[in-house]
Amino acid sequence: MQDIRLLVLDIDGTILGKSLEVSPAVLEAIQAVQQRGIRVAIATGRMFCSAKKYHQLIASDVPLIAYNGAWIQDPLVQKPHRQLSVPAAIALDILEYLDAEPWCSKLHLHVYHGDQLFVKELNDRVFAYQERTGCQANLLTDLRGITDHAPTKILAVCHHEDLPAKLLPEVRKRYTDHQIHCVQSTEFYVEFTSPIATKGQALKTLTEEILGLEARNVMAIGDNYNDLEMIQYAGLGIAMGNAPAGVQKIADHVTDSIENDGVAQAIAKFLL
Repeated sequence: MQDIRLLVLDIDGTILGKSLEVSPAVLEAIQAVQQRGIRVAIATGRMFCSAKKYHQLIASDVPLIAYNGAWIQDPLVQKPHRQLSVPAAIALDILEYLDAEPWCSKLHLHVYHGDQLFVKELNDRVFAYQERTGCQANLLTDLRGITDHAPTKILAVCHHEDLPAKLLPEVRKRYTDHQIHCVQSTEFYVEFTSPIATKGQALKTLTEEILGLEARNVMAIGDNYNDLEMIQYAGLGIAMGNAPAGVQKIADHVTDSIENDGVAQAIAKFLL
């Protein structure tokens, strides 16, 4: 058995399914590994304020990774350990590019700054996002006022699930990897963060700088493309059964789906 001392979990699609509840089986498995002295962390694309309740639910005692790695903070400490931003000039260009045709009629934008969400209109998708995350959106008719301050993240919420596959190649032709990190995180979400903000980089910081461990001491579980770098970094990287084929392909192991408590099954197989 590997010397796993840190278990890192994504939230949506990994421990949180359609019911928006963490199942009793998953909670029991997490508690069982904690009783064995293995620490458990959260690494999510969610806002810090939205992820804190799950950090508390699993009784994590290590800093939380939010915004796909752009934000690392212990909820008990006021100041983030790390906070990365999209450069203001790039953020403005992204905003103007996506706020014009052919994209503007097919998606809407969320801009995040200071752990707050800003939108230019309130619609059913924004209301659904607020209900799912527990965070309220701020209405700002001109989002350029936020991009000037170098936002933490820009999220393109696509109206149809076939749009990310069309959008991503165009974005990657327009911007280099040194300008922006762009990734699909759900069927409908395309996310833009600092070029050095990935869950993998954040997990490396958490593991080595904050906890004094090594990659070989980490087991990480995720379900989508924004989990790729985290799964690759970990000594034991696990993809959910509901993850896209491209994510499953790079994992060391593929567990069952979220609906079948895949996290609990992975914990039982490797840690208990």
